[in-house]
Amino acid sequence: MRPTDPTLEELISQHQSLVLEHFDYAIAWAIGAHIRDVATRQSMPIAIEVSHGNAPVFLALMPGSTPDNIDWVRRKRAVAVRFHKSSLYMRIEAQQKNWDFSKRWRIPEADYVASGGSIPITVRSAGVVGAATVSGLTDVDDHALVADALRAVQAGGKS
Repeated sequence: MRPTDPTLEELISQHQSLVLEHFDYAIAWAIGAHIRDVATRQSMPIAIEVSHGNAPVFLALMPGSTPDNIDWVRRKRAVAVRFHKSSLYMRIEAQQKNWDFSKRWRIPEADYVASGGSIPITVRSAGVVGAATVSGLTDVDDHALVADALRAVQAGGKS
């Protein structure tokens, strides 16, 4: 673990606190727009995606980001949607258990990456319906941006 890494227990607690009451494309846009607003104010060179399943609903590349960030977003989202845990959780778990993530789960590195920045969107009555994902900063910072946006949408009464 890195000094800035949260614990697995903290990530589980956070995930449980970020459950939405419902999800639609307006909520997806609210999540993405919140992240974009923060990124604009702070000149963050990130890619942002909010998906319904694997289909992007909100997708943006901020100034300074590159097409590589979109590929990272796709691979992080694949982890969150497949495992129903944040991609940061999966990275930390693999490090703590000394697993090679791709070999452990027999999945191609070209399609999955255990690197923070994607959080599954969970609806109380439906389970995981998609993911919100950021790429371009450290993986812990990418994760924090997504978590903050999900909390903001909850607080705004859109969840």
